[in-house]
Amino acid sequence: MAKKPIGPVRREFSPWDDPAAAPFIEFRSVTKRFGDFTAVKDLSLKIHEREFFALLGGSGCGKTTLMRMLAGFETPTSGQVFLDGQDLAGVPPYRRPVNMMFQSYALFPHMNVEANIAFGLKQDKLPKPDIEARVKEMLRLTKLEPFAKRKPHQLSGGQRQRVALARSLAKRPKVLLLDEPLGALDRKLREETQFELMNLQEELKVTFLIVTHDQEEAMTVADRIAVMDAGEIVQVATPAEIYETPNSKFVADFIGDVNLIEAKVVEASSAGTRLKAVADDFQIDVAQTVTAAAGDTVWYAIRPEKIRISRGKPPEAAVNAVGALVWDIAYLGDVSIFHSRVGESSTLRSTVANITRLVERPITWDDHVVLSWERDAGVVLTG
Repeated sequence: MAKKPIGPVRREFSPWDDPAAAPFIEFRSVTKRFGDFTAVKDLSLKIHEREFFALLGGSGCGKTTLMRMLAGFETPTSGQVFLDGQDLAGVPPYRRPVNMMFQSYALFPHMNVEANIAFGLKQDKLPKPDIEARVKEMLRLTKLEPFAKRKPHQLSGGQRQRVALARSLAKRPKVLLLDEPLGALDRKLREETQFELMNLQEELKVTFLIVTHDQEEAMTVADRIAVMDAGEIVQVATPAEIYETPNSKFVADFIGDVNLIEAKVVEASSAGTRLKAVADDFQIDVAQTVTAAAGDTVWYAIRPEKIRISRGKPPEAAVNAVGALVWDIAYLGDVSIFHSRVGESSTLRSTVANITRLVERPITWDDHVVLSWERDAGVVLTG
């Protein structure tokens, strides 16, 4: 029986929870070295058919190298890469049923949209009626029908991105590889295109593998995310699981905003865990059961939106309520972010949704407030 997912899900689709489900893409103990530098370290990963999978990490973490080994542009120093049960060792890039879409798009400037989309199909010598039908289908799916006769310089950045996407999908690859595909777009257009990508992938039922350093992009489009650091995978999970239940301090800090509090374990039992903050000696009561002993040092991670801020202790705050002084406020329109000092050295961030149009803030700079949160609002991290 599949486990109940954390957070919202786009569709009823979770083959990774089925032990009997065979992976569609598998990296098996893969290492890649460039001289003395190890870009990927003994990495194993399974990706399932029809997944929209994201490799997420900072520059130099190995995510693009991993994708290029699947495409055939790099050869593993050791280990194996499988696609649909086939070991790809020795298979040249042009023989692999994958296609890659680059950030630069690499469109042919002298060809119109139709010709750009048809180029790969003509190279494969498909019959002319099949090429025309395939191009027509791609124009429809990417909403490019009104621009079919235009050349790339006559298109906006978002339209050129869709042409590159249509050309990549026209050959009907088993896997589409997207290397920072939306990096050249402005923020609003990038957000719109993310949803277009999701809808297109679901309609075509093609496995998508995206490489990105943009956390919001990965969280938006992916069924699952692999967070990478220094050539290794730190955590693989759904976006909500990555955000709500990170498995390490690195993941908690890398994904979104978080308050990380160094603490000592006071008591650990099946009912939960009691901590004491190292810096300012306040107690934290956590619903989570952890493998730790009294006196162990751990980190408590809590997201800013989980922390309530009020002038007095709210009636629902039976535990986890601490006095603070508002030090700074950032107004972002939809939310306000409060930086409040607890004791002499700790600063906690809390996010408040601006659900009304405030003429004056109920809480402002230098106010004495109470920060409070639920027992299940944060997680204890031992690594």
